[in-house]
Amino acid sequence: MAYQKLQAYRAAGITPSDTANIPNVSTQDGSGNNGCVLFIGTGGDIKVKTAGGDEVTFTNVADGTFFPVQVVRVFATGTTASEIIALW
Repeated sequence: MAYQKLQAYRAAGITPSDTANIPNVSTQDGSGNNGCVLFIGTGGDIKVKTAGGDEVTFTNVADGTFFPVQVVRVFATGTTASEIIALW
């Protein structure tokens, strides 16, 4: 079963990257990476790598969208959305 939270206790703005994962802050010892969910401030397309290892592009994501997919990376290439906040 997927790890899913309904409320966040940490948040950080992220910079999309084709090579770097979003740092894991959801565990104090740094073990594992369950990913994070996202808030998309300015909509557009968003290419992500899920916690399960899938790479997928979501198109036409609206402004102000809560994005309930466990994400470990937001790719720079293929992402036009901006003002993206990671929530743990």
